[in-house]
Amino acid sequence: MSHFDKLETRSADERAADLARLLPQQTARAKGVAGYAGALDHVDPDEITSAAALVDLPVLRKSELGKAQAASAPFGGFTTKPAHGFSHVFQSPGPIYEPSSTDPDWWRMGRFLHAIGIGEGDIVHNCFGYHLTPAGMIFESGARAVGAAVLPAGTGQTELQVIAARDVGTTAYAGTPDYLKIILEKADAMGVSLGITRAAVGGGALFPSLRAWYAERGITCLQSYATADLGNIAYESPAAEGMIVDEGVIVEIVTPGTGIPVPEGEVGEVVVTTLNPDYPLIRFATGDLSAVMAGVSPCGRTNMRIKGWMGRADQTTKIKGMFVRPEQVAQLVARHDEINRARVIATREGEQDMMTVQIESTAPNADVYAASVAELLKLKGRIEVVAPDSLPKDGLVIEDQRSYD
Repeated sequence: MSHFDKLETRSADERAADLARLLPQQTARAKGVAGYAGALDHVDPDEITSAAALVDLPVLRKSELGKAQAASAPFGGFTTKPAHGFSHVFQSPGPIYEPSSTDPDWWRMGRFLHAIGIGEGDIVHNCFGYHLTPAGMIFESGARAVGAAVLPAGTGQTELQVIAARDVGTTAYAGTPDYLKIILEKADAMGVSLGITRAAVGGGALFPSLRAWYAERGITCLQSYATADLGNIAYESPAAEGMIVDEGVIVEIVTPGTGIPVPEGEVGEVVVTTLNPDYPLIRFATGDLSAVMAGVSPCGRTNMRIKGWMGRADQTTKIKGMFVRPEQVAQLVARHDEINRARVIATREGEQDMMTVQIESTAPNADVYAASVAELLKLKGRIEVVAPDSLPKDGLVIEDQRSYD
């Protein structure tokens, strides 16, 4: 398979020369927006010509972005265009607002879809959400970049999803790792044969057992690592050796809570600088953990590789493709006077993410708590009301019991 473009196979010297040209321009853009006022005043953009030169620049955290957006809606002064200058405005949990554009492959997802073999002649069964959050549009723009058609399926109504996939003839899937399994099992129960042979997944960890389950059905399943703020960060290729960093971003792995890079191979927090001229985020801390892999991919793509998503630097945890944050758990406790403490537990059952919320309370209000959980955590889960002082006093409010090996 040919590569998406010549950027993927650049030599180290070519990539460094291109970065030396592009990074000063992006730094100047960031310095010129209101969101970075004061933070980059001391920076000479012409001196920021490499990833190493970024080290002395401040790290921008999502919590800071949220505060800036609250003070100056919707984008906190971090974009180079006003809100009406974009094609879409999205809202992710937090809330955090993200811009979007209809410019070709603005999220840079086409590179990943091409790597998995999706292109002209394919119809992508897109099960990412189109409502408020941008994931559906991110993958749709990628499909457009490689010439594939899209069935904008979203989530839910699984029987209708099966019927649509059969009637339309979808050949590829885009969505969270475990939802395709639900669709395929429903199709089996209905006696329907589907023609999906490739799956481009994201929004959660792809567990080895689930990848193997798809492989047994003749489905190649690869994953990307993307965020609503940054677009595509890294992606798997058929070589299946780590994740290749996208050509439109610069990735650093730093000691969590700092901007200090860790030695190659050590686990640290993923910090990303994007080259997107519309949204010049510099050293944006994702809160995710990963590590740099030595060498280059056997597939011929020459950019840096990371080991993929390895958990969170804080207790924030992604469940069913949605982030659950400690402050959301705190809001749950604050809403009900009789709740002493609460703990969210993420597990796996039948190759699907499960969320259990344990609540210390003397009141048998499981149904009431379930409604609050759905509203505040944006997910439905199992509610367990437990006796006061029965939860572990270990500082955890979110416990991830899933194995990523």
